[in-house]
Amino acid sequence: MNKKIYALGFFDGVHLGHQALLSACVRLAKQENAIPAAVTFDLPPGTVLQNQQPNMLTTVQDRKALLTHYGMEEILLFKATAKQFSTPWQEFLERLVNMGAAGFVCGADYRFGHKGEGNGEKLAQFSASLGLSCVIVSEQSMDEEKISSTRIRRCLEAGDIASANRLLGHPHIFTGTVVSGQQLGRTIGIPTANLQLPEALLTPAFGVYACTAHVDGHSYVAVTNIGTRPTVDGKGITVEPWLLDFDGDLYGKELTLKFHKFLRPEQKFDSLEALKNQIQLDAAEAYQLLK
Repeated sequence: MNKKIYALGFFDGVHLGHQALLSACVRLAKQENAIPAAVTFDLPPGTVLQNQQPNMLTTVQDRKALLTHYGMEEILLFKATAKQFSTPWQEFLERLVNMGAAGFVCGADYRFGHKGEGNGEKLAQFSASLGLSCVIVSEQSMDEEKISSTRIRRCLEAGDIASANRLLGHPHIFTGTVVSGQQLGRTIGIPTANLQLPEALLTPAFGVYACTAHVDGHSYVAVTNIGTRPTVDGKGITVEPWLLDFDGDLYGKELTLKFHKFLRPEQKFDSLEALKNQIQLDAAEAYQLLK
């Protein structure tokens, strides 16, 4: 069995704080001639333990892609269940030892096991008792405030993409499958794709964003509306990117959006013509910014 250095965390958004931890994992894995691997869960513990509504920055798919991008060669994804979170912390670590752990990395504030009784100090003691490597990564801050998923959520809910991206260390990202919409955009020469936000995912501030869209190995400038489409009496929240240089059919395709700038809040226009004119102005601004 290949030896592994396990990075422990939920890693929602895979922000700069997480990246410091992942870098430490990669460095330790090199020293130990082991594989850097991340241990995470499909949903946050609070959804099971406190019956909270999940409000995640990234889907599991995007989180895995980001973890891989930042050096994780394996990702161990546990299902978030009451049984899982009632496992004593020692038993949780022993399970990982049986899965090839040669060492561990976690953040100074990480808690794990039954009632969150496991922490960095106990992890270090456990590792020392078995002769395993262990690195506890100190809290990362920016502008004298801790970098956290909660702080990034606040930025996104306020439409402050610039601050969110600074804390993330990469653009905010969302991948979804293009589904059939009302196709009203086609009638005004603006054929948008339609993506559904999963219920577990945070909804950024309603409005129009300058994005890059990635599909089939190609990248396009996109102007994206998030909201309820009040001009056309839309129902439900949708994410609708217009890929500016794309010509073709996107239905059923997987599309990744990277958010770069908040252009304006969503608004209701008096006519489709007024909506079209504004979207074209948004597109020009997005194109100038990103092309």
